[in-house]
Amino acid sequence: METMAQVPQEEHAVEVTEKAKRRQYSAAYKLKILHEADACTKPGELGAMLRREGLYSSHLAAWRKARAKGERKGLEAKHRGPKATAADPSAQKLVEQEREMARWKARAERAEALVEIQKKVASLLGIDLPESGGKRS
Repeated sequence: METMAQVPQEEHAVEVTEKAKRRQYSAAYKLKILHEADACTKPGELGAMLRREGLYSSHLAAWRKARAKGERKGLEAKHRGPKATAADPSAQKLVEQEREMARWKARAERAEALVEIQKKVASLLGIDLPESGGKRS
């Protein structure tokens, strides 16, 4: 009878690949490729250039469109994701006031709970507390 120590452990090779990153091309590189593409005149030259650079024809189409809109600005990389907005000071102040109100509300609830406990203890011990309605005389 074999025990677990005698059974050879199989090692599983786990391949962890690096997270894929979106390729980014500089405006200068895009212009260089567009000039090379414009210089291609023979059949198959353009396809060979695209394969050599690892690009798709859709890259050329998008870059040509951007170049037609504005030479350099259209070829610059666009930042992805939501646009950052400047923090409104009044909104920040409002958030701080809401936090402070929540703290004071929690503190008041704790104080009320303590008063209720004191009342129950007093009634268990047979101590009569004066009903003052929240004001002391």
